[in-house]
Amino acid sequence: MKNFLIILTLGLAISASAADKKIVFIAGKPSHAPGDHEHRAGSLLLKSCLDKIPGITSIVYSNGWPTDESAFEGVAAVVVYCDGGGGHALLQQNRLKTIGALMNKGVGLACLHYGVEPTLQKGQKEFLDWIGGAFEINWSVNPHWTADFKTFPQHPIANGVKPFQCNDEWYFNMRFRDGMKGVTPILTATPTSDTTNRNDGAHEGNPAVRQMVARGEPQHLAWASERPDGGRGFGFTGAHHHKNWGDDNFRKIVLNAILWIAKVEVPKSGVESFVSAEQLAANLDNKGARKP
Repeated sequence: MKNFLIILTLGLAISASAADKKIVFIAGKPSHAPGDHEHRAGSLLLKSCLDKIPGITSIVYSNGWPTDESAFEGVAAVVVYCDGGGGHALLQQNRLKTIGALMNKGVGLACLHYGVEPTLQKGQKEFLDWIGGAFEINWSVNPHWTADFKTFPQHPIANGVKPFQCNDEWYFNMRFRDGMKGVTPILTATPTSDTTNRNDGAHEGNPAVRQMVARGEPQHLAWASERPDGGRGFGFTGAHHHKNWGDDNFRKIVLNAILWIAKVEVPKSGVESFVSAEQLAANLDNKGARKP
């Protein structure tokens, strides 16, 4: 009996140790109008959901980057929710090298909304390697529209997700790895005709996109990727509007994805969570008057 208890205790200890996963959120600086691009509030909301999962530890670093890079010690996954382009949090100083070293260790990486946009000159190659896709100016577009998600792939990130519709700034015509190698679309929808109402521009529109929309071609708005070394990535183009974190399916996809990139088994029904109106209103950046 004594030996059995020793073995049982040892087994439990090993299981607990194997389950311990550290998630680091890099939340960008305040940006856009009140209620939009709420990087800190959104990250803290996701953290509050993850903190209810045994074995998961998460921490949010606000304003773009930890002041001490020891923050990444022992991390299983990094979630980046920030503005993109030349001001992207990962493109400053020597940070691509820091993240690259983590990727070489098999750490997972998720980029949310504007965080999926590096620049052609800096970051795009790495993003394609690390998360499988990226927003490319003069090719990808960023209209606001209501996407209708009807079907989902057989993938852990889609566990428990039901069909839903959501109005957001859903980017599409993303630049993916050649042949979609190692990339699995998670959210796919057909853009509505009003997504091409704007003039051509770096983010607004281009002839290729107009032709795709006219043909009714479905577009991938969120995706999962696997790297040859076993590392995992996730790109999610939504989350412009903070209120959308209140949608159970919208939120579940991202929570499932964070577990998946951290190499934690995703429950068959997905990550169950509840978010109240009070929680949605918490931690918003001070940007002046709120939208009604």
